Amino acid sequence: MASHLAPSTPQNAWSSPGPAAFDFRSDTITSPTTNMLNAIAATTLLDDVFVEDPTTNDLEAFVAEMTGKEAGLLVTSGTMGNQVALRSHLGGPPHSVLCDERAHILVWEAGGAASLCGALVRGVMPKNGTYLTLEEVKKHAVLSDDVHACPTKVISLENTLGGTIMPLEEVEKIGRFARENGILMHLDGARIWEAVVAGAGDLKEYCKSFDSISLCFSKGLGAPIGSIIVGTKPFIKRSRWIRKMIGGGLRQAGVISAAARIAVEETFLGGKLKQSHDNAKTIAKIWTDAGGKLQLPVETNMVWLDIEATGLEVKDFVAMAADRGLRTIGGRLVVHYQISKEAIEKFRVLTRDILIEKKRGVDKGQAGKLMIEVE
Repeated sequence: MASHLAPSTPQNAWSSPGPAAFDFRSDTITSPTTNMLNAIAATTLLDDVFVEDPTTNDLEAFVAEMTGKEAGLLVTSGTMGNQVALRSHLGGPPHSVLCDERAHILVWEAGGAASLCGALVRGVMPKNGTYLTLEEVKKHAVLSDDVHACPTKVISLENTLGGTIMPLEEVEKIGRFARENGILMHLDGARIWEAVVAGAGDLKEYCKSFDSISLCFSKGLGAPIGSIIVGTKPFIKRSRWIRKMIGGGLRQAGVISAAARIAVEETFLGGKLKQSHDNAKTIAKIWTDAGGKLQLPVETNMVWLDIEATGLEVKDFVAMAADRGLRTIGGRLVVHYQISKEAIEKFRVLTRDILIEKKRGVDKGQAGKLMIEVE
């Protein structure tokens, strides 16, 4: 493995992206910045369980206003945000949650909805391969009050999912259907920032159709920790209770909130995400111009390479990337805002080497199946 991927000497991790500049595994990889460190050093240090920390209270109000909601609640992770929101919406069984079968709440959150909510989660694979449609929601939502049924109480959508955008128009149609049938709407908006930057709609427009939204400060934006859920004041009041119940009550939360505020202001509002989208398109073009195939369209900051079509196994692709100074976990490349120009050039070399091997007839087996979305 290249030395820059695992530095052996101590360094100020806050002063530069470091190994993150060559790491395509996730947009959680980003290194927090010196401005975040300075904000942490200057933050307030009062108790958030008592709702007394000004920095945290200000952050919650700031994001609530950005999304057009009444109130917000800081949580430590996107998983906690999604699960607290679902638990706050759901009273007691029988109840079910309808979502995309690739969604984080179903695949990547350790069965939390079943464990914490006693909910059946019904996953649906969209026929278009990218997002659920109203027709699919109508087909799979359980509206019956028959004693044998498990009625749908929440529709949970995710935007972006696999780097692809759920169109605002489709969100609004599903939202109208949900309201007409007394179903609550939750958005896993950990990466909703990316959809907004891509021009798919503004933040308030997207959030209007939902009763609750979870947004991440770490994925994409670069904060060291933290997410937030927003909704009505009664919903947030109940969510604060649920957060405490599952061990998520925060004491001197200003150390989280201060860095999160910098992440929103500098990375999202400051325009840094647009460059990562442009870099993703550049990487996709390098791959396709050399004859490579993609598994999903490139709409935001993710590039899904079709490794199977190259004849390589995923583990061989990962090893070849590491030999050339890049960290990957397979065909999903997450192009966060700290990816360097040098990393893109290293990818160009990797692409050339892989496709040259393919043309020479080197067959290293079949790759594993694509898994949409990891942390």
